[in-house]
Amino acid sequence: MRCTGLSKQGERTIFSMPKHLVSSTVFHNFIVGVILFASVLVGLETSKTVVAEYGDWLKTLDRVVLIIFTGEILLKIAAEGRRPWRFFLDGWNLFDFVIVAVCFLPLQTQFIAVLRLVRILRVLRLVSVLPRLQLLVGALLKSMPSIGYVALLLSIHFYIYAVLGVFLWGENDPMRFGSLPLTFLTLFQCVTMEGWVDIMHTQMWGCSQFVQSGMEASCTASRGMPIIAPIYFISFIIFGTMIILNLFIGVMMNSLQEMQEERAKLVSDARQSTATPLERELSNLIDDTAEISKRLSVLKSKVSS
Repeated sequence: MRCTGLSKQGERTIFSMPKHLVSSTVFHNFIVGVILFASVLVGLETSKTVVAEYGDWLKTLDRVVLIIFTGEILLKIAAEGRRPWRFFLDGWNLFDFVIVAVCFLPLQTQFIAVLRLVRILRVLRLVSVLPRLQLLVGALLKSMPSIGYVALLLSIHFYIYAVLGVFLWGENDPMRFGSLPLTFLTLFQCVTMEGWVDIMHTQMWGCSQFVQSGMEASCTASRGMPIIAPIYFISFIIFGTMIILNLFIGVMMNSLQEMQEERAKLVSDARQSTATPLERELSNLIDDTAEISKRLSVLKSKVSS
């Protein structure tokens, strides 16, 4: 019986060692440093001079980075104890595993671009190891349905102004408004606030006054609209930049708040599951006290008013 007890205790110790190591701050900071180092290596490989002089060193260091990442994956799998498949239930763990596993595939020379792409994707591992970045990415994914409707509204906005731009200035400025695709590109330039004043002046006073060098042949029917042009461009920028694009920010902020609340709830549930009955009762008592205090403050404000 003693031997059995010792073996079980030793087994728990063996399973707990990787878990404590993986969850430690030192290990986390070390992995973040290795990811940053791997990012620098990928950047150095873009220089032909550096590759020609230190190519062997770069390959050796890349192998060391791959070994460290492989060891990290194995430790995280071992930290799950008797249920190693739980490692793959986390999307971020699966992402890390795929990036590391592809590097071990026997890719031939024609697939070297795929290998380079995977090595570049190592930079994205910063998202998987930094909780704040995970929160932002989660908020972005959560806001996708709402962003889709905002994008639809923005597309309608672009389409209306693009068709109107072709009708108004297709002959005056065919290089920018000669067709619907060209007009879309021009409006996209305007919504980024890049050079939109010159485009507006061309439509205000005619292409003959603002024709670019080497494009004189395209200005065949100069026609200025000094009143309509400012109304067109200013209204497009106001509705496109200051209103519609701000909806993206509002949607993202709302999703970020929801993600923070969900994460706080998960942390609270995890603490509740591992807490003793006395700690749970104390936590519930604190929550009830906070709720009573909140209601008393509302009641007090109503009485005083």
